[in-house]
Amino acid sequence: MNDVHTPERTVPTRASRLRRHGLRWAALIALSAGGWALGESIGLTAAGLFAALIVAAALAVTGWGPSRVPRPLGKLAQGVLASAVGLMVHRETIAALGSLWVPVVSIAAATLVISVAAGALLALHRDVDAVTGSLAMTAGGATGLVAMARELGGDDRIVAVVQYLRVALVVVSMPMIVTFGFRADTGTGTATATDGGGGGAEWYVALPFLALFIVGGTAAASLLRLPAPATLGPLAVSAGFELGGWSDAVSVPPMLMTAALILIGWQAGLAFDRASLRAIGRILPYAALLTFLIGAACAGLGILLAHLTGASLLEAYLATTPGGLAAVLAVSASTSSNVTFVAAAQVLRLVIMLVTTPIMAKAFAHFSSRRRRA
Repeated sequence: MNDVHTPERTVPTRASRLRRHGLRWAALIALSAGGWALGESIGLTAAGLFAALIVAAALAVTGWGPSRVPRPLGKLAQGVLASAVGLMVHRETIAALGSLWVPVVSIAAATLVISVAAGALLALHRDVDAVTGSLAMTAGGATGLVAMARELGGDDRIVAVVQYLRVALVVVSMPMIVTFGFRADTGTGTATATDGGGGGAEWYVALPFLALFIVGGTAAASLLRLPAPATLGPLAVSAGFELGGWSDAVSVPPMLMTAALILIGWQAGLAFDRASLRAIGRILPYAALLTFLIGAACAGLGILLAHLTGASLLEAYLATTPGGLAAVLAVSASTSSNVTFVAAAQVLRLVIMLVTTPIMAKAFAHFSSRRRRA
C-alpha cells in the first residue's frame, strides 16, 4: 500500500495574526478616511459616520474587516457626540423664544409621539424588535441614537440605515420644497453658523472640559441608573455648563467630532453580515413609507406652529423639519428667515428626542415583553 501524503495544516502564529489584524484596521482606516474626504467635498451630512458605516459594512460582509470596535472607544464616541449636543443649548438661543417656548416644546413633544407610533408600527415587522423600531423612527438626533442603540439592546445596524434614510430624504427634499413650494430666494440671506460648541476655544482648553462632561456625566448617570448613561450623562452635564455660562468658550474640536462619528459608523458597520443585509432589505420599504408619513405629519405640525406663534409658514416648516440640523440652519440663513427661532426649535426638539427616547424605548420593550409572556 502506498503511503498517502497529507499536507500539514499551517497554524497561524501570533505574529501573523497580529499582522493580519493590523492590515484589516489599516484598510478600514484608510478607506474610511477617503470616504470621509469625498463626502465632505460634496457636502454630505455627517460624512464621517456615513463613510465609515459603508466601508465597515462592506469589509465585514466580505470577511476583510476587524471583528469589532473596542467598547471603551464606542463609549468615548457616545460621550463626545452627547457633549456636542449639550453645548448647542445656548442661553441666548433659548431665551430668544420668549413666550413662544410653550408651543415650540408642545410641537416637539407631538413629534416624539408621532415617532413612537411609527416605531411601534415598524416593530410589527418580524425582523425588528421594539427597541430597534422606536430608535430607528425617532425624528431627530440620528448620530446620538445610532450611538446608544447597542447600549439599549437595539440593533444599531437597522437604526443606522433607517435614521440616515430619513436624514437623506430630508436633506434632499428640503431645498426643493423651500425653493419651489415656498418660492423662497435662497441666495439673499446672511450666512449664520450654529455648531455644537461655544466660542471655539483651543483644543487644549476644550479637552479638560470634555473629559469632565464625559467621565463625570457617565458616572453620575450610571449611579442614577439612567438608560444609555454614556449619552444622557454627558448631555446633561454639558448642557448644564452651557446654560450656567461656565463653558461659553468651549467647543468640541472638529477632528475629535469627526473621529467620534467615524467610530460610531464602524461600530454599526462591523456588525453587518449577509443575513442582516437581507433583513434590512426586507425592512426598507416599510421604513421608507413610515419616514414619508413622519415628514408629512411634521409638515402639518409646522402649519400648527405657524398659527400658534405667528411665524411664517416657511420658518415653521424649517423649525419642524425632522432632521438634518446643519442643512436646516443653512437653508434658513440663506432665505432671510428667523434663524434664531428655527435654531431654538430644532435644538429643543433634538434634546427632547435624545433625552426621552431611551426611556421610552426601554418602557416600550418592557411592555412588549410582558405582553408576549402573557
